[in-house]
Amino acid sequence: MAGRGSDPPAGAINPGVRKSGFMARVFIGLGSNLDDPLKHIQSALDGLAKLPDSTLTKVSSLYYSRPIGPQDQPDFVNAVVQLETRLTPEALLDHLQAIEARHSRERKKKWGPRTLDLDILLFDDDMICTRRLRVPHPEMHHRGFVLVPLNEIAPNACIIGHGSVSTLLEEIDTSDLSRVTDT
Repeated sequence: MAGRGSDPPAGAINPGVRKSGFMARVFIGLGSNLDDPLKHIQSALDGLAKLPDSTLTKVSSLYYSRPIGPQDQPDFVNAVVQLETRLTPEALLDHLQAIEARHSRERKKKWGPRTLDLDILLFDDDMICTRRLRVPHPEMHHRGFVLVPLNEIAPNACIIGHGSVSTLLEEIDTSDLSRVTDT
């Protein structure tokens, strides 16, 4: 499942594109637990495949998982994708938040239910800490619903300061996860 966004016209300046012009390897986590989560995840995958200056290169299986935090909400559907992009981290975040907005994402409650959540997990080997973005994504190294699908598509990926995905996965409980089989 690959898609490439359109390139800007020759000579055009696109402030959202990395100055180096090189493609960055990015991993994005997807999650949904409201209003037909499988439909939201599939639609988000379609949106990710159409991002400008980007190619969707790998998609994990989908997994059901219990929610983090308040348990009085439906289970989540989660996945991880690999994207090759020329976008800057901030420009990519803007695109991801636009996709979330098209899915009526509301940020009412930390760890609350959501129609769609798209998180930049890793952006090359960069460490990013801005007002809007932290990469590697905080706490991802503790979360089975991130590590299991990430391990499926990139078992040798490393989370700076924590180790390889495959090693981290050996240290956490993933018994609450089950693979979605009816997609």
